[in-house]
Amino acid sequence: MLHKTIILLLVFTVTACGPGKKRKSYSKTRTITVAGSSENDTPPKKSRKEERKNAKAEAIISTAISFSGTRYKYGGTTTSGMDCSGLVYVSLKENDIVFPRASYMMAQEGQKIKVQQVEKGDLLFFKTSKGGKRINHVGLVVDVKGNDIQFIHATTSRGVLVSSLREGYWNHAFVKAMRIL
Repeated sequence: MLHKTIILLLVFTVTACGPGKKRKSYSKTRTITVAGSSENDTPPKKSRKEERKNAKAEAIISTAISFSGTRYKYGGTTTSGMDCSGLVYVSLKENDIVFPRASYMMAQEGQKIKVQQVEKGDLLFFKTSKGGKRINHVGLVVDVKGNDIQFIHATTSRGVLVSSLREGYWNHAFVKAMRIL
């Protein structure tokens, strides 16, 4: 009798653990911070001020990009023709930022930054003439991927386009970067 009771008990235990009627289970997701983990594992939360700055930079970049392919015209500020400072001037003006019109005057505005600190929305300034002593070209940073800084500007030969600061000509002509936002 004891032997039968033990067998029945084992059978009951095994069948009770087997598949039966499925139940819905609900679980909450939660984040667990492991002691000793690096702060670099999750990006820091951006402040509202930082988010507004980034949104403003994206709006300015979007405006500038809308002029891609526009032919070069000295002193131009429209889709029928545009120069480098005209591109930056119009892109800022359409986003409610009043700024000087000439590139050498733009170079006097904002905060000078190191090239390693460049972010979207910053301005890059260049001296492109051999004998020139002042800044005569400006570009708007549209993207930064590691050491590759992409900027939009207007060139006399190809109009409004995006170039890289890594390109030999632009790298050699580069003078400084300025933060305006």
